[in-house]
Order: sequence, then structure tokens, then C-alpha cells
Amino acid sequence: MTLSLFNPLKIIPNSFFERDPREVAPDLLGKVLRHRIDGCWLEARIIETEAYLLEERGSHASLGETPSRRALFMEAGTIYMYYARGGDSFNFSCLGPGNAVLIKAGIPHPPESEDSEMLDRMQRRNPINGKPRKSYKLCSGQTLFCKSLGLKVPDWNRKRLVPGTLELVDSQNPPVEILNTTRLGIPKGRDEHLLLRYLDSGYAGSCTQNPLKSRKKMALKIINQVTGFSTNSQTI
Repeated sequence: MTLSLFNPLKIIPNSFFERDPREVAPDLLGKVLRHRIDGCWLEARIIETEAYLLEERGSHASLGETPSRRALFMEAGTIYMYYARGGDSFNFSCLGPGNAVLIKAGIPHPPESEDSEMLDRMQRRNPINGKPRKSYKLCSGQTLFCKSLGLKVPDWNRKRLVPGTLELVDSQNPPVEILNTTRLGIPKGRDEHLLLRYLDSGYAGSCTQNPLKSRKKMALKIINQVTGFSTNSQTI
């Protein structure tokens, strides 16, 4: 029996990634990554991303091509996975050698599926202190995102999306407002000032860190997707 609460929607083609990662990263917000395991789709709406460029010092690619980083230099849309913070992390390569987007956080999709079999399976994959995580925090971080969806380095590094198994689809419900700020965990002197982190404002509380409530001063730009208006960068 196939378990899914997801109505078939448009699959995003690989050509989506044949662009600058600074375009791909905000456009990934609102898209849904779904992984089919044992007949059940595990699905998460992407709510936070980070862009990485070959020429800036915060990227893995700036350290050079190695077997473990080869996916970054492969065709746009190639999956680059690596181990970080005690778990797996998921990226897509983009146009240009070494350029990529990191998936930082998500939220189970659809958000209202509080009693679904899908949510139960995702929670069993990613407990906290032996208890189920709250759904709004289930994918709040790059390793939690992968753990909830069952995405692992040996299975998907240097691979591509596979229709029927691992898909990126359009939720047809894009974010109204995007927050654009600095990336997390970039060491001082490694281009930590670049505004290459993007968040769906409507789900800021489920992201890795909510910049609207951060005590740390940071540059922040707010982009309205409806009007196209963006505020000037500001410090909060």
C-alpha cells in the first residue's frame, strides 16, 4: 500500500539548477523535497537555504576539488551530501563549477498533516530524548532535515533526483516574503558578511535560527515576493 497525502504536482526539472546559486536559493523556498521509503512519501517544504560560490571563502569548493567534493563540480542539479554537525547535509550543485545551494531547514508537508502516517514515520526517524519532535521543529536544521527524510551520504552523494524515489516538486504556494541575511557557522575572515542565507518569513520560527528574534546583530534584507519591493539592508 502506498501511503501519501500529497497530490501529484509539477516536478521541478534539472534545468531549474542551471542558474546562479543566488537565484536558485530563494527560488527553492516553497518547493517540496520528497523521498519515497517503503512505499511512503516523506515530504518537507523547504523554508531555509544558503548559497555558496566557488570564489568566496565560505564554500567547500573554495578548498579545491577532491573525491568527496566532486559533486560540486559536476552538472547542475547533482546532489552533494557531506557529514556535518553529527549528521548528513544536502546540497544541489548549480551553474558554474563549485557553485551550490545548501538546504538548511524545512517543515513537513503539508503543514496541516498533524496525524498522518507520514509525520509519524518522520518523527520516529528523528526523535529528541526518546520522544517525538514537534512537527514545526522536525526539520529545523540541515541534519534534522536529512534525518527526517531518510537522506544519507552513501545513498545520494553525486547522484541526481530520481522520479518516483526522490523528487523536487512545486507546492504552488510560494513564500510571500523572503528574509535575506548572513549564513550560519561561517568562520571570521571567510566571507561571513555575505547575504547568502534565505528564509521563508512565514516559517521563520521553524528555521535553524530566526533572524527576527536573534540577539546577535546582523544584516537583514526583507523581500516582498508580491510587490518585488525589498528594504535596504539593516542591522537588527
